[in-house]
Amino acid sequence: MKELVLGKTGIKTPQNAFGALPIQRVSKDEAVKILHKALDGGMTYYDTARAYTDSEEKLGLAFADRRDKVTIATKTGGKTGKEVREHLDTSLRMLKTDHIDLYQLHMVGQCYKPGDGTGVYEALEEAKREGKILHIGVTAHLIEVAFECVRSGLYETMQYPFSYLSIQKEFDLVKEVLDNNMGFIAMKSLAGGLITDSRAAMAFVNEHEGVLPIWGIQKESELDEWLSYMHNTPEMDDEIRATIEKDRKELSGDFCRGCGYCMATCPMELQISTCARMGLMLRRAPSQTWLSEYWQEEMKKTENCIECGVCTTKCPYGLETPRLLRENREDYYRVLAGEVKVQ
Repeated sequence: MKELVLGKTGIKTPQNAFGALPIQRVSKDEAVKILHKALDGGMTYYDTARAYTDSEEKLGLAFADRRDKVTIATKTGGKTGKEVREHLDTSLRMLKTDHIDLYQLHMVGQCYKPGDGTGVYEALEEAKREGKILHIGVTAHLIEVAFECVRSGLYETMQYPFSYLSIQKEFDLVKEVLDNNMGFIAMKSLAGGLITDSRAAMAFVNEHEGVLPIWGIQKESELDEWLSYMHNTPEMDDEIRATIEKDRKELSGDFCRGCGYCMATCPMELQISTCARMGLMLRRAPSQTWLSEYWQEEMKKTENCIECGVCTTKCPYGLETPRLLRENREDYYRVLAGEVKVQ
């Protein structure tokens, strides 16, 4: 497994990192067990966020007495200096630490800068002076905002969706980030579950020097798969190239990536990021969970879509989201009726 340096931060880590969003769904004891096993297996970089319910607390329980062994990155969704400071104080308390290695602005809708009137960047600078955070980063889903953040010179890292299903502009973003000596952190390298071959995902990322993937891990079996690559990292070969080409043909262009950027603006409070790609999930990540009463009800709610189009304006990929909701709902109903078989 390659080791990389996250740009100007100087943070060193294997090219194989732990995404701690999913551990909010397991018990504290199970989470601590998984996190300890991850560190013992060689993973040193852990990504969480204030928005991930008790994820930070679970990292704190696992690593309070092993703090010097791990790099912790967390995030704030604060939109004012006051909110950023409050979030940071809570994160420090939950993580049981006196500093955050990498503190990131979460899913930004703008490039926060000194003097913009929000006080956000000033709060980050103050926290850095105080030693509460060591490095300042940003995460984004909107490509133009991401480019603006990179070109501002204000941030040390950029976290953005990146997988072998990415479009050319996203490859361009990676290049510009690395050319500017920033660290690039790849989220959604499994495209929100649509990429089902972890070997192919790892081999692809492994070809991109300086790109750090954070794999969302919830189960010990998932962790075992990623840890197996620490000593036997998949390399690109004809079989993996064929898998990638097949997936690119099937999933190119018009499909929901599941970023969720549109959901906060939905007046009907629909779970767009799952419902707009439910047909693909049933085929590519088959699970009886998708057919549960809960998801049947959520899919039925999409009948209430008023097609206001706000979700389309918020989509980083310019997708016709109301149409995708309709098509996936019809597909889902056909599966429920037994007209279409899935695994």
